[in-house]
Amino acid sequence: MAETLHIGRKISKIRELRGIKQEALAALLGISQQAISKIEQSEEVEDLALNKIAAALGVTPEAIKNFSEDAVLNIINNTFTSHDTSTLNAINFQPTFNPIDKLVEVFEENKKLYEQLLASEREKIELLKNLK
Repeated sequence: MAETLHIGRKISKIRELRGIKQEALAALLGISQQAISKIEQSEEVEDLALNKIAAALGVTPEAIKNFSEDAVLNIINNTFTSHDTSTLNAINFQPTFNPIDKLVEVFEENKKLYEQLLASEREKIELLKNLK
């Protein structure tokens, strides 16, 4: 039960979710990083300080007071949508070609190139023989 009432932890979680470091929040509020750390360890925070912190984090004081990780996870789970199939394709990749066939194709192409190179070298040798 203490977890749900610990305002400092809620501030910390919201700050982390917003991608803000303690140093950045401290700079926004004009206080030290150590002061932010102390606030985040506090079970209660004065209303004036809470209002300033909420404004710096871009949320309301009520949002901090009512913050719940379960609610955030529910929001994320209920609002995540992918309007294309990129996510599905990344998870369930099934190529439309046979990779072994592609490997054999590349091998055959290399073989042809090698034969062309060999024929070219034979021509050079014949030309050099004819020059003598």
